[in-house]
Amino acid sequence: METLLVLLSADTLTRLVFLPAFACLPLVFMRRGAQRPVKIYALVVSLLHLALTILFVARHWSDSGFSFREVGPDGQAIEWISLPNLRILYDLRLDGISMPLVVLTSLLLPVVLLGSWRGVERHWRGFTASLLLLQTGILGALVAFDLFLFYIFWEVMLVPMYLVIGIWGGERRIYAAVKFFLFTMAGSLLMLLAILWLGWTHSTLSGGLWSFALDDLLRLQLPVSQQLWLFAAFALAFAIKVPMFPFHTWLPDAHVEAPTGGSVILAGILLKLGTYGFLRIALPLFPVASRDLTPWFLGAALVGIIYGALVAWAQDDIKKLVAYSSIAHLGFVMLGLFAIDLLAWQGALLQMVNHGLSTGALFLLVGMLYDRRHTKKFADFGGLARPMPWFAFFLSFAALASVGLPGLNGFVGEFLILVGTYRSGLHWAAIVGAIGVILAAVYLLRMLHETIYGPVRHDENRNLADLSLREVAALLPLCVLMLWIGLTPQPFLAPSEAALQATLSSYRAGLKRPAVTQPVLHPPLAAHAVAGQLPAAPEDAATGQMTP
Repeated sequence: METLLVLLSADTLTRLVFLPAFACLPLVFMRRGAQRPVKIYALVVSLLHLALTILFVARHWSDSGFSFREVGPDGQAIEWISLPNLRILYDLRLDGISMPLVVLTSLLLPVVLLGSWRGVERHWRGFTASLLLLQTGILGALVAFDLFLFYIFWEVMLVPMYLVIGIWGGERRIYAAVKFFLFTMAGSLLMLLAILWLGWTHSTLSGGLWSFALDDLLRLQLPVSQQLWLFAAFALAFAIKVPMFPFHTWLPDAHVEAPTGGSVILAGILLKLGTYGFLRIALPLFPVASRDLTPWFLGAALVGIIYGALVAWAQDDIKKLVAYSSIAHLGFVMLGLFAIDLLAWQGALLQMVNHGLSTGALFLLVGMLYDRRHTKKFADFGGLARPMPWFAFFLSFAALASVGLPGLNGFVGEFLILVGTYRSGLHWAAIVGAIGVILAAVYLLRMLHETIYGPVRHDENRNLADLSLREVAALLPLCVLMLWIGLTPQPFLAPSEAALQATLSSYRAGLKRPAVTQPVLHPPLAAHAVAGQLPAAPEDAATGQMTP
């Protein structure tokens, strides 16, 4: 308890992770029905958290790579649960892989609150508390380096998102919320079984000590048969969260029924926990299994890109179109991850951020339009550029960024993914991915044509109010970042290079180890300079071969 208080009072990851959760406590004492004080309080807390996050990153920034590991007062890893045969570490780390997503998470909360200012009309205390708890769960999962701790934060995310959809969603909100809950829970239970199996395997090789620390588990070398089912268990949980084809069916319902803020959080960051899980956990832990199953995942990613684009093109509902576009865009991320190439991984990580910015902005704009017209059908719009020029500008900007227009953020991420995929020898996959880029332009330009161009087709649209100053304030930081990343991507790529290179080296080292028929626990390696760096197999100086 004393250690926790010290960490909360200092400039630590603990403070960043748990500040949103502790900020829920004053909501209990606020008068029920007093929405304005709750809104202002929530906005102040979210802006404070964003400021603390930026200051934390700036303080620990290094030209050689961003890294930070939280330790106790004695300078050692903090043991959360320490029993004779069980050790669970309170191991929080921030490196170049997780840092962009942590900053994005902190940025999106004030954006969501500004965008939901008038869209959410009831129970603002509960809505705010759900978003704050959701933020704690997301941040915790991004920085946890003990798989048991990771799983706890993974589950913490589930309940607040279920409530956001189920209480503040549309007419079919209960169906969408239950579907989201059941899909996610099914994958989570299999992942829990795999985590427990890894802990048990570690105990059989280390004198009975159960450990779920990622550093310890990366020392395990498992037979291919075990790797395959363990990788499948993790991959299913992560694939559902992404979601990858064919596990995507919960996503359109969740997006369509969720309130605007819920859709922004869901698309902006929650889905990225799936792709992050592949990069941080599944690929490094099970290199042989992931290599053997790569053709299947590449196929699913490419099907998702084309399928998502074609179904988005066929929609008559703006929000459904944006929802299906997420399946296509995250298919690109999965393509980059399974290309197993540094450039592709840099593009995939950047594309996670890009998707959060551009698709988050699109969902905000759809919500702002719905607040005015209470419809999302293309047939009810047309010519909105005349009564709503600022809306038309921001919608066009976000759509072109999502398409991948050169000079905007989407182009950089997609370009790196396609180049990395091509240079890894997957020429056919790069070509199919390029076709997906063309299809994205087709359905997003169709969206612009149906909503803002042409004559005003309905009298109800002639006097629609343009975006307010509050709405512009919510959209502006997202658009500034889209332009900044598009024009000067290097500051956004450089911090992740060292951590991604270390992860890639660990993955390739795992492939070079001789096959085993029984689990093997390799000795611990020397401490790494980069907090997120993953240990690689030891190398024989004379032969250059990886040895068990």
